[in-house]
Amino acid sequence: MRQAHFVARHEREWEQFAHWLDKRADSPRGARAERGWQGLRDEDMPARYRRLCQQLALARRRGYSPVVTARLQELMQRGHNALYRPAPPRWRRALEFLVADFPRLVRAQRGCLWVSAALFVLSTVAMYCAVRWRPELVHSLFDPRQLAQFESMYDPAAPGAKLGRDSGSDLAMFGYYIANNIGIGFRTFAGGLLAGVGSLLVLVSNGVIMGAVAAHLQGIGHGGPFWRFVVGHSAPELSAIVVAGTAGLRLGLDLVAPGRRSRLDALVEGGKVGGKLCLGVLAMLLFAAFVEAFWSSIGSIPGPVKFAVGGLLWALVLGWLGWAGRGKDREGPAP
Repeated sequence: MRQAHFVARHEREWEQFAHWLDKRADSPRGARAERGWQGLRDEDMPARYRRLCQQLALARRRGYSPVVTARLQELMQRGHNALYRPAPPRWRRALEFLVADFPRLVRAQRGCLWVSAALFVLSTVAMYCAVRWRPELVHSLFDPRQLAQFESMYDPAAPGAKLGRDSGSDLAMFGYYIANNIGIGFRTFAGGLLAGVGSLLVLVSNGVIMGAVAAHLQGIGHGGPFWRFVVGHSAPELSAIVVAGTAGLRLGLDLVAPGRRSRLDALVEGGKVGGKLCLGVLAMLLFAAFVEAFWSSIGSIPGPVKFAVGGLLWALVLGWLGWAGRGKDREGPAP
């Protein structure tokens, strides 16, 4: 075969392979996220690499020009590096997921995210306003013993006491907060199996409880200690609950409206997305529990410092969820 015919026959295949390598160079996960280019799939690459090696050997045996053999040699070397390089360590993959892939996945579910956030925020604000308007409403949610416990936990007459707790060491409360927060997050996500209704109820009920407690404590003059306690860990904890609600709503939506997929396939796909979201939620709740146990509970720290740190955490969490990983957004949907 003449060199010109050889090049014309395989030129398109070489260009596609070079494009795939360029995507790998730009981002190690870019090609996988893109799911191929013009019909080219990642699982085709090993076979195409082997054909490229055969074509290089054939070009050398036939004495084709150094321009052709050099091009094939370069593609072969780059393909070997891309296909046979060692996998990154697990800690690096986990860090990459938390830093970039998880925020991208959250943004990809923006419809469910806005619904989840609206339900939680509106129920909290509505209940806060209702209890401030009619304080007796709080007794329909809590018995006198529970209200007395809340009041003692945020009593401004005991400035040296730990905020948000009656007793327990920081380490013990850290474990308690982890179990409590993860339990709320799991129920919020798992409620999606009830066609999303369960997630809606968990979001609203948590908003109602938070709004009622805040309004009651504010009304009896215990608002200062309460706000100094919650402001520190509110950013990661409340954001995580909203994201867990997003995962549950996504699961419920796939179950109710599977589209052209079978209901089982839609449920499996929604479960995979929700599972990945829950991994990020778990990390957020662990961080929130740490802040709650070792920072939020310190009553001796002045209010301005607590609010400054809380504002900084809100800015960091929202900035992370809103902008982290945007450089990969154009490469395809989050994995």
